[in-house]
Amino acid sequence: MAPPSRRESPAALRVLPGGRAHPGLWREGDPVGRRQFADLGPQDLETGGHLPAVRVAYETWGTLAPDRSNAILVEHALTGDSHAAGAAGRGHPSPGWWDWAIGPGRALDTDRWFVVVPNVLGGCQGSTGPSSRAPDGRPWGSRFPYLTVRDQVTTEIALADALGIDAWALVIGGSMGGMRALEWAVTVPDRVRAVAPLATTAASTGDQIAWAHAQLAAIRSDPAWHGGDYYDVADGRGPVAGMGVARQIAHTTYRSALELDTRFGRQAQDGEQPLGGGGRFAVQSYLDHHAGKLAGRFDPASYVALTEAILSHDVGRGRAGVAAALGRVTARSLVLAVDSDRLYLPEQSAQIAAALPGSPEPVVVHSDHGHDGFLIEADQVGPRIRALLDVV
Repeated sequence: MAPPSRRESPAALRVLPGGRAHPGLWREGDPVGRRQFADLGPQDLETGGHLPAVRVAYETWGTLAPDRSNAILVEHALTGDSHAAGAAGRGHPSPGWWDWAIGPGRALDTDRWFVVVPNVLGGCQGSTGPSSRAPDGRPWGSRFPYLTVRDQVTTEIALADALGIDAWALVIGGSMGGMRALEWAVTVPDRVRAVAPLATTAASTGDQIAWAHAQLAAIRSDPAWHGGDYYDVADGRGPVAGMGVARQIAHTTYRSALELDTRFGRQAQDGEQPLGGGGRFAVQSYLDHHAGKLAGRFDPASYVALTEAILSHDVGRGRAGVAAALGRVTARSLVLAVDSDRLYLPEQSAQIAAALPGSPEPVVVHSDHGHDGFLIEADQVGPRIRALLDVV
């Protein structure tokens, strides 16, 4: 793919026909729902890999202005997808993950703004990823190349080119989405008028890498992993047990100790007796529930590919360090942290803000819910987004 600076030629933008459903991932022929698709051509990757053809699934809300000045890019987190608003069904395995934020009169007011939400490169809900067909017609599987966050942003820059959007009014995202938002603002500062990294970091830390390592090991140690080549195995489901364990580890970091203690404490699950073995505490049932939900809408190999991309994240790599890289940003900014976040600590948001030009004061919202507070605390996060957009 050409350097991500100017639009070369429009990509093919089309909606694919509907078809059958498939649990855990989207494949051509499955119900499309609100998805649109952009075929963006080949892409060379940062660490030497190559994808001969890249497709991105995306959804839009609102109307693009004639001068294309009102476009907002929303970046999803690890197990999110393009379906940020709206109900489940009609091809979408789950309801919109940020439904309170997108729509008429909401924080991202679609009466004013044109909102674009792509499924990230490496994902499993319509964008090119490990479950996609390689040129030989078989799923990529273990042959899928290593991705970095920069590779994902390069793909999104090509999507913006295809849509004719030269600059975003706002690029916003939380967690992994916040990493991509920062990369956008550093890589092509002239194409980002405002940026909002929520509950994220400028570079993945040793602690974050350690939490992720256990998740990757859980998936890869599942006997159904088959080295990443499980798509055509007879049982068809793949290493969902290992991904369930990975999700339980991750979900524990997404919520706060206070919430888990307050909601569950040492309560036994209804009808079960944990003392003496054979039963579960209520918090164990809660984690099992989230593991099972993810198995129905996500692909384990995408979980691996995207987690490794998260570990690659460092806006300062090759740019003389984080401070120098963030010094390139010209966008207005909203740097937001959650006070109870134990995955991406508020101090890391403060470090981002301190390195941005003008050293804007970071916003710290209060939440008992931990990292996921950026998704939950609509009454605190929404007004901050509106205030940023009022001055863009």
